[in-house]
Amino acid sequence: MTLLSPKRLLIGIALTAISSAATAQQSATFGGSDALGSLYDRQNRLFVDLVNEKAGDQLKINFIQGEQLGNDVQVIEQTMGGSVQLYGDDLSWYANWVNDFSILGWGFTFHSLDHMATFFESQAYQDMAQELIDEQGIRILAQAPIQPRMTFTNKPIESADDIDGLKMRVPEIPTYLELWETLGANPTRVAWGEVYLGLRSGVIEAAEGPVSAAYAAKFHEAAPYVLRTDHILTATHILVNESFYQSLSPELQTVLDEAAEEATAWAQEQAINETDELVAKMEQEGATIITIDLEPVREKALSAVERVESDGMWTQGLWQSIQDMAE
Repeated sequence: MTLLSPKRLLIGIALTAISSAATAQQSATFGGSDALGSLYDRQNRLFVDLVNEKAGDQLKINFIQGEQLGNDVQVIEQTMGGSVQLYGDDLSWYANWVNDFSILGWGFTFHSLDHMATFFESQAYQDMAQELIDEQGIRILAQAPIQPRMTFTNKPIESADDIDGLKMRVPEIPTYLELWETLGANPTRVAWGEVYLGLRSGVIEAAEGPVSAAYAAKFHEAAPYVLRTDHILTATHILVNESFYQSLSPELQTVLDEAAEEATAWAQEQAINETDELVAKMEQEGATIITIDLEPVREKALSAVERVESDGMWTQGLWQSIQDMAE
């Protein structure tokens, strides 16, 4: 048997330690599903950069931007399955799996960003988030209210009556379909990445969305009449696959938690600063900004609350409990 010299033994131990450290680094994929340069995209990039900086050589996140992995629902399902570990976008997507998230997509439910933030502190919201963990294996790391949704059409809208029969694009979220049917439109589901072409070709006449995301997707070029409906306040979020999260050390879990809080808080501040600025930019680029009397639209949405709640869209009493939080 050949004995190693003390010097060679120390070198071998050092190399083994280096090798072990290198193989200990964990990697993860953050799946995007929004236009490059949108507020969601910038928020998610900030989160990834923060984690990669703070985690050092322990964790590396790869950010796949745009819709390279599919649309929102497809990327969320990949996150549930574990092939993607992280995701961030509109919080109302989870209405597809937990009914009570539908409340986020019903028109004129939240009166202000502060009102929505209060809801996020409630037990009702905590229960919704816990159901996602228990039933779907995904954990919301942080969330924040950000921007109102506006409506983009390829023909002038002069009053609430002009919404009747309007071919309106809606996302794959049941509440949105029900809402726009209630408002008199003819809604149809179209993937976000196909909206621009749909508006250009006339397959759809209108679409709606948070102003930053809509501007990044150039909705105002294909549908140059911009209606300040502000019918829904959008909430952003960042989430993680629960099994992946539990595989991390407590220190790395804290890194993810803090980075998500910082990134979503940044998105909220940025949204407040850029909403009016982007509306002005759209006007400078040829869009026509329209203001109409929205009271008839609001009345239609609110008059249907009891009906959709009775149909099981969300838990009985949830809508009223949210109104009480604004008092």
